[in-house]
Amino acid sequence: MSVYTSILLEMFKIILSISLFFVWVVRYENMVKEFEGYTFPYWFRDFIGVLMLSFSAMIMQNSNELIILGCLGIIVLMLGALWTHYMVKNPLQKTIPAFAVLGLCFFIVYFTFNSLT
Repeated sequence: MSVYTSILLEMFKIILSISLFFVWVVRYENMVKEFEGYTFPYWFRDFIGVLMLSFSAMIMQNSNELIILGCLGIIVLMLGALWTHYMVKNPLQKTIPAFAVLGLCFFIVYFTFNSLT
């Protein structure tokens, strides 16, 4: 892996982790309001938040296996988020963050996996 790719990989990991922390901790009240529109129980929202923060912490570790596992967990959650946005017929503008996180995770998984081989 080239130096530029490894720098980009680290930057994406940091951006992803900070973004998820900001959304699920700093702007938690916005998540409460957003989840009210989905009619999920309150414990489900908190469970998703704990999973997101846990997977985000895994991405920042030095173990490639943990990085891949954390990204795969976030990918599953983002696919669920996209499905939920689709089911409640949210406009495309509300789904863009989920697509962005999904893209970052695919990039991180791809280049982390390539560094294993």
